[in-house]
Amino acid sequence: MRTRSAKYRHQISKAFESEFALEVLRSDQLRVTILIGVLLSAVTVVFVLMFFSFDQFQRAFHGNIRGFLISVSTLVGLNLAWLVIERILIDYRIRKQRSITFPIQLFSAFIETSIPTIGMLIGSMYLGPVYTLFTPAVFIYPLFIVVSALRLDFRLCVFTGAVAGLEYLTLALYLISKGSTASVEPILVGTPHHVFKAFLLFATGVVTGVVTLQIKKRILKSFEMVEERNRISRTFGEYVSPIVMNKLLTLKPDLRSERRSVCVMFLDIRNFTSFAEKRTPEEVVTYLESLFEFMIEIVNRHHGVINKFLGDGFMAVFGAPLSDGSDCLNGVTAAREILFRVQQEVVRGNVLPTTVGIGIHAGEAVTGSIGSSLRKEYTVIGDVVNLASRIEKLNKEFGSQLLISDQVRQILGSTLSEAIPKGQVQVRGREEAIQLYQVA
Repeated sequence: MRTRSAKYRHQISKAFESEFALEVLRSDQLRVTILIGVLLSAVTVVFVLMFFSFDQFQRAFHGNIRGFLISVSTLVGLNLAWLVIERILIDYRIRKQRSITFPIQLFSAFIETSIPTIGMLIGSMYLGPVYTLFTPAVFIYPLFIVVSALRLDFRLCVFTGAVAGLEYLTLALYLISKGSTASVEPILVGTPHHVFKAFLLFATGVVTGVVTLQIKKRILKSFEMVEERNRISRTFGEYVSPIVMNKLLTLKPDLRSERRSVCVMFLDIRNFTSFAEKRTPEEVVTYLESLFEFMIEIVNRHHGVINKFLGDGFMAVFGAPLSDGSDCLNGVTAAREILFRVQQEVVRGNVLPTTVGIGIHAGEAVTGSIGSSLRKEYTVIGDVVNLASRIEKLNKEFGSQLLISDQVRQILGSTLSEAIPKGQVQVRGREEAIQLYQVA
């Protein structure tokens, strides 16, 4: 059975393939445009060279330069027409966001790679069977093979190299058997020479395919990294400090469900219901924002995560998804700083007179992203959460502002010697009483 992370990577891969298919079409569009440009440029260069060296061309083609020009122009015209049709088809597929089927791509690769083969076959009629094998037309094969990398498909690259190699070898053997080789160096018309050239063309296709595979893998890896960063940012981006966010992005913790030791804080604004009853919704929001702004900053600074907003309060977690080993100390220190800051802001007149109650408890919980493929939320589940909420509510009974459980007190030890024991307290919904301590 695959793990959740493996399933997630599979989902990323499928999403990537869907989006990547459209980018491949755009890349293929560029490939066809390049081929059209190269074909037109090659024809232009040939005609310029012919203009300045007409006599040499006339001798090379045995005085039949006109026939050669007509044949080549026909071939170039047909090839340009095919490439334009192919470009129009790709443009249409891009607009419809539909990929081109593999058989059509194979046919296209076969037609394009056959261009230099047909060109050399035509040239053999005017230059002589053997000499056409040593014209610049042979170098067009590698060009088509290299440009096939823009299709980002290993199979198409190898197929292009195979077609180039087989067509060249077949053409070479045919032309050598057909023409006179008396005045040609034996090594140039020997079968091993042309077999090796055909092999190199095929090898070029394989190497291009391997490079294409590596490019595709690295693009996929980059896509996965971006998706992972986005996933962590969506989950924690607005609820943790930049320092914690950088750690999350660097360490890339597994957000699947796991058991962790955490410290949970519940904070509640006292008398909020009666306050909100006499104010407009806009005034209530402004009041909450004036408090939450510095409270969240304090929690973030002490390596906590605001896990949930509860209308007139929030739940914060220390120790998940990352822990620095001082979770309870961070939680209590943050709580005391919040209480002190509330007093300061009230005295300064920045916020209305406010009293808050805070409860803190430590223990094991299940943490992780919980939900469905449509909506996920990083959450903390367990008795530690329920008990921390109950402890916070007991502040009303004791007239206190900060209560902690015995578990938190034991972890902190002598660093919290001023905590006042409240004895064994019965908590609603629990059979056993718990030991509480008042810190403020």
